[in-house]
Amino acid sequence: MILYALDFDGVICDSAVETAITSWNVARSVWPDMPEGDIPPELMQRFQTVRPRVETGYEAPLLVRLLYNGVTTEALLADYKQQLDQLIHSEGLDVTGLKQRFSEIRDQWIECNETEWLQMNPLFDGVADKLRGLDALCYIVTTKQEQFVRHILQHHQIEMAAERIYGLDRQLSKQQVLEVLLNRHPEHQIIFVEDRLPTLRAMEANPALGNIRRQLVDWGYNTPDERVSVQAAGSGIELISLTQFLRS
Repeated sequence: MILYALDFDGVICDSAVETAITSWNVARSVWPDMPEGDIPPELMQRFQTVRPRVETGYEAPLLVRLLYNGVTTEALLADYKQQLDQLIHSEGLDVTGLKQRFSEIRDQWIECNETEWLQMNPLFDGVADKLRGLDALCYIVTTKQEQFVRHILQHHQIEMAAERIYGLDRQLSKQQVLEVLLNRHPEHQIIFVEDRLPTLRAMEANPALGNIRRQLVDWGYNTPDERVSVQAAGSGIELISLTQFLRS
């Protein structure tokens, strides 16, 4: 029996544009020197280039600020975490407060123009039909807040019980969630479908997760170099296309 553990952003939902817009507005509220108006198209493009490095939503406004300050995409792809940590420490930023502000500004957008917000969160082609017709047991394992996941799924007429959505609200790492699923469903073969290679690589240090199949999607937020590395012999990670996922 198969159990799918699916990441949300980058596997089910293409949220890069919505995340960039929200992050621009969060950054403008934190740094008053940033200009009013919409996120510049050029900055949007650079944000999408570095999007594969973003793990949790609160990081995205920091990324926007670094890009606005002129840090190159090459530097950010090569040294992402250090760049973020340096910005946090040099400006005395409060991560908890940044998470709250990110959530509040997204909430305001939904309240003011829910239709627009949903349009900025499309599902990847064919995924909605896949989820609606899935026979296997399915959970969502994400760092996104659960209310936003439910809202987007409901918009696409996808019914999923609340207890099958593990998001930021649970305060559990993805590895911890996978351990919960292993204990709850010992008779199932778990397939973890993810778009971030570091998340899949990190599982190798946890023997408890050794029997979980790891799949990296080639349509999500990862880089060509990461996809090539997965195809190397002995990686232990399957690289799958959207067509393969929809047919599985």
